[in-house]
Amino acid sequence: MNPTANAVRAGLARGWIELRQLFTTGPDLIGQFMSPAIALVVLYLLRNREYAGSDLSIAELAVPGLIGSIIVFNGLFAITNVLVLDREDGTLLRAKAVPGGMIGYVVGKIVSAAGSVVVQVAVVLAVGMAVIGGASLGGLSVWATFVWVLLLSLLAALPLGAILGAVLDGPRATFLLTMPLMGLVAISGIFYPITALPGWLQAIGQMFPIYWSGLGMRSALLPPDAVAVEIGESWRHAETAAVLGAWAVAGLLIAPVVLRRMVRHESGSSMAARRERAMQRAF
Repeated sequence: MNPTANAVRAGLARGWIELRQLFTTGPDLIGQFMSPAIALVVLYLLRNREYAGSDLSIAELAVPGLIGSIIVFNGLFAITNVLVLDREDGTLLRAKAVPGGMIGYVVGKIVSAAGSVVVQVAVVLAVGMAVIGGASLGGLSVWATFVWVLLLSLLAALPLGAILGAVLDGPRATFLLTMPLMGLVAISGIFYPITALPGWLQAIGQMFPIYWSGLGMRSALLPPDAVAVEIGESWRHAETAAVLGAWAVAGLLIAPVVLRRMVRHESGSSMAARRERAMQRAF
């Protein structure tokens, strides 16, 4: 029997088990849905405030953008956090010691990360449509756009998360990463149209996948006339596919190289050194 195929099957099973544990454990559930719940509450309070030049409220415009940010932000952090923590507690070292263990480990983490993001998107979309409105999934073309934006956004986010998880040193570095990423969310037109920002901020926001994921979700979920608030009054599907695709290709090319390098340098002594540095920071 092919060892690689065995490792992939083991990874799929592991990912499914981790996904079930994630959504059947109270603290994990709170961690998954706390931030989206707070965002939805804020948007609900803004549901009657219309955006200038549009028949939609600020909340209705923001729900698809929130979904786009969840895909990229949470998809990235789901991989980053687990890689950093598993290096700290020795999980990665144990996986390295098993034949085909790293293949199964990576497959499992991809399954659990992608699955958790898809569940979050489904819940936030259902709740947003029910309590805020404005978004809909009627029609085959709408579903097609929703699916390809979701898949490309995940492909852009997950490899990037693997790269960051392989190079960041400890949970503190991961925590510090949240600050620039939250700033990036703020300038990516997620909660307010990007056209309201200065041109130089618009240019920075458009360099990263969060903006394009949000734009793609708005194109799928909002009425056609909502395009009036976008740059050039266009959904720019070709540009969305190109930018997300470029991030995905770059990540898929770089991530295996970085992960292999990380695994080669993983050892008992390196794990002990990280623990010693952590203890020194604690005291």
